[in-house]
Amino acid sequence: MKQTIFGVLALVAISLLGLGFIKAPQLAPPPTPPAPGTYSLDKSHSQVLFTVTHMGISSVTGTFKQMDGKVVIGSKGLSSLSTEATIQTASISTQNDGRDNHLRSDDFFNAEKFPTATFKSKSIKVAGNNLTIVGDLTIRDVTKTVTLKGKYLGTVNSKRGDQTITKIAFEASTTIKRLQYGLKWNSLMEAGGLVVSDDVKITLSIQANKQ
Repeated sequence: MKQTIFGVLALVAISLLGLGFIKAPQLAPPPTPPAPGTYSLDKSHSQVLFTVTHMGISSVTGTFKQMDGKVVIGSKGLSSLSTEATIQTASISTQNDGRDNHLRSDDFFNAEKFPTATFKSKSIKVAGNNLTIVGDLTIRDVTKTVTLKGKYLGTVNSKRGDQTITKIAFEASTTIKRLQYGLKWNSLMEAGGLVVSDDVKITLSIQANKQ
């Protein structure tokens, strides 16, 4: 009986749609493709977040307050995108001074000896607005190839006085193994497992301005 009722309702809805009494849902238009050129990182509207599991039951999230980078869009649009970025490791922040100082020490980043972490893309695959970016991530002078999965979010023109600034935005994420980069602190819990997980999820929210 229920199937019959649902079938009748479906037929009524299709008929009303065909007659124009019901409007089909409007899909959001795809983002405007980015214009070719070099875009500088907009530091005040970009962030690099990292998340680790603490004692196997909760998460600790942090960020880096100082970074720089650029995105280059070639003549073929997103398929010719390349990017590179530099992060100041001493600018790490988890909203806890004691923990941040520990992260700056040789147990983790050794920010005094290795003041920067860098990323440089090597290849990109594009499916619509979805991006897969492969590149080299260097931390503590250890370089590993990582894969970022993300999305192009769009472009917009912004007025600043008489000047028009073209802005583009992206989001992406990846997961790395911190022990492979020499972030070696690995205290164990009594029940086994690391106090701080080896897996570190990195999430990027990037806005860049056309030069």
